[in-house]
Amino acid sequence: MSSKKDKFTSKDKDFMKLALNLASVRKGLTGENPSVGCLIVKNDRIISIGQTGFDGRPHAEFNAINNSLEKLKGSKMYVTLEPCNHYGKTPPCTNSIIKSGINEIIYGMDDIDKKVKGKSFKILSNRKIKVKKGLLKTEAKNLYDSYIINRTKKLPYVTGKIAISKNRLIYSKGTKRITHKSSDKLTHYLRYKNDSIMISSKTLNIDNPKLNCRLKGLEKFSPKRIILDRNLEIKINSYIFKSTKKNNTIIFHNSSNKKKLQILKRKGISLLKSKVDSKKLFDLKVILKRLYTLGTRNLLIEGGDVITKNLIKNKLIDKFYLFTSPKKILTSKKHRIFTSYSMLNSKYKNKSKISSKVAKDNITIYKR
Repeated sequence: MSSKKDKFTSKDKDFMKLALNLASVRKGLTGENPSVGCLIVKNDRIISIGQTGFDGRPHAEFNAINNSLEKLKGSKMYVTLEPCNHYGKTPPCTNSIIKSGINEIIYGMDDIDKKVKGKSFKILSNRKIKVKKGLLKTEAKNLYDSYIINRTKKLPYVTGKIAISKNRLIYSKGTKRITHKSSDKLTHYLRYKNDSIMISSKTLNIDNPKLNCRLKGLEKFSPKRIILDRNLEIKINSYIFKSTKKNNTIIFHNSSNKKKLQILKRKGISLLKSKVDSKKLFDLKVILKRLYTLGTRNLLIEGGDVITKNLIKNKLIDKFYLFTSPKKILTSKKHRIFTSYSMLNSKYKNKSKISSKVAKDNITIYKR
């Protein structure tokens, strides 16, 4: 059993860092379940590893135990999150650990799920398995930032992203792109790591975006498309309309246009009617709650100025990426300015820069 006197060795820390890296690789890809990383070590040698499966199953501990080609008696397990101890869609990981012969387990942090929290520690300790917890706890909490939001607030973890010129324009007619093409890699990586992506119909109709992940080999991880379209103004010649498949597109609207509703329904788009306020804006908190009930856990918002301002004002964004080009662009008769720059910096004080020799743009990350 663990106590306040327990000390972790440098080897313990190294093994846990590897487990955290395993979990990080699958973060955002494990559905409703958190991404967990697991190592099994014997005589200071890694004999097996495991990660949470895509869509959340099997669990990392189960995979690590099953992947081992050696007997596990006398081995030690390092796992990023407290193992589960209840029957759900799979048996408890604590059962697998007990049967395996593992005699020591170290995990990063307690699960925040009330069904699990603190209980596995007791279950395993009562079976004479040595249990320690809290190794690299801060790093584990950072890894599970989205999971914590999901479980405590019953909301998706919201990542915002916008690109601006040096003179803070987000659009100017005649300018094809604002940021350098090197920034596209990060944009597509964010799409890969989020299960859903949201834009407004205004952005859709102006930019005609694809909203998919175009990193080689990761195309199948393209997010579900969420469109805010109050009056159902989506163009039927848009890429999003034409590429709709079963369960990959949702439109939130406040329209009674029967003809357009029928066209969109026939295409297989999920249509969800939602109220608007006196300014004809959706209540984004209501929409986020609805998306959570529909299974969205990590939501990327690539919105324009209006939706971004609404999100920042109500502090609904958990993490925000601001791509700033070093170039000024000419203003045209039709141009849009990022009006929320000052508000972003006043409401989100926790910020850091991405430093890269490859990136041509300045990329700032803001967090709650």
